[in-house]
Amino acid sequence: MMQSRRIYHYLLLASQLICSSAVPLNVDKTEIKPPEEKAAESPQSVDTGLHYDRYLREVIDFLEKDEHFREKLHNTDMEDIKQGKLAKELDFVSHHVRTKLDELKRQEVSRLRVLIRAKQEVEGANGKVVDHQALLRQFQYLNHRNPHSFEVEDLDRLIKSATSDLENYDRERHEEFKRYEMMKEHERREMLKTLDEERRMKEEEHYDEMKKKHAEHPKINHPGSEDQLKEVWEETDGLDPEDFDPKTFFSLHDTNGDGFFDEQELEALFTKELDKIYDPTNEEDDMMEMEEERLRMREHVMNEVDTNKDRLVSREEFMVATRRKEFLEPDSWETLEQNQLYTEEELREFEEHLAKEEQDLHQRTLDLQKQKDELETQQLQLNAQKRELQQAVEHMASLKLQNADLSEQDKDVEVAAPAPPANPQLLVQGLQPDTPAHL
Repeated sequence: MMQSRRIYHYLLLASQLICSSAVPLNVDKTEIKPPEEKAAESPQSVDTGLHYDRYLREVIDFLEKDEHFREKLHNTDMEDIKQGKLAKELDFVSHHVRTKLDELKRQEVSRLRVLIRAKQEVEGANGKVVDHQALLRQFQYLNHRNPHSFEVEDLDRLIKSATSDLENYDRERHEEFKRYEMMKEHERREMLKTLDEERRMKEEEHYDEMKKKHAEHPKINHPGSEDQLKEVWEETDGLDPEDFDPKTFFSLHDTNGDGFFDEQELEALFTKELDKIYDPTNEEDDMMEMEEERLRMREHVMNEVDTNKDRLVSREEFMVATRRKEFLEPDSWETLEQNQLYTEEELREFEEHLAKEEQDLHQRTLDLQKQKDELETQQLQLNAQKRELQQAVEHMASLKLQNADLSEQDKDVEVAAPAPPANPQLLVQGLQPDTPAHL
């Protein structure tokens, strides 16, 4: 399972966590060894947040099964992977793996085509101009011009796209959180507009009280500093802070023993600090803000310690960082509430954008209602025409029945008429009784 995890990290695609038993609190730190890998346990994959995450995982799972590819991975450094040297090894994987990769690609191309077609239909229905170039960019992680087989170019594209996308993922999360905070403030201000003066003052006082209460928390240690790690060592690991040893600390918290701190292992180190600021039972504490704070802490440590920018902290990088001045004498850490997330101008633009969206939605609702009314009118007209046609059909059927009855009556009259006399003269006499017979 460690191989899957290592591939996932080396490709900068995601991370996988392996559940491991906690180290007993009474352990002798001089005898600590990295936790042994348990073959029976299966790793829990952490979602990368990429729209092609499933495809990514399946490709990695199949590549992991090829011994040649796995061996080459261990002998390839990060820069070579980024430059596409690892992708070229695809030519040497087994036929079985290549066949499976071909099948995965065909399925993925089909999936994307369905999604893009649906998006085109939705945007077209909304009157938007379809940006075909933007839609095609969703294919960047594979060569869609060859939808049938998985080639070296496909693996190269997958590595480069995932690398780029993951590097932008945190930035997008920050933007999303910023929008969340502005929406929260916007809704608060809109709510205040609905209140009278007295209730509005009470709400403002309550709001200020909650902000003040949230800010009253214990001192936060600088993430990744000696003080912060020592606190984890003492309170989480149950060890004497006077015996703090960085190398032993790394072994304790490298939960799968692969020699790296991944993003999840690193974020786990900040739990004690976050618990000082956030409590889910407190009205004043927002758990969305807690996750943003966790992300800020992890990014800060990564920026300071992850020197080769592979989104992993190796044992060597960690040990080098513990000898720096910033580790021993860090600056104070400014928490989220001490940082201005947005300006009044940004909030104003955000509210204008919301108003525009609301206006567009309202107009769209009116247009749809108009279309509905027109369709209902057309339906009424069609129903009326249908009734008229039905009446006409019924009338024609009635006339046809009447004509059939008259025809039957004419036949009956012909049958009942008397036979003419045998002597024609009698007929003539009968028609003209006053005429002499000799005429």
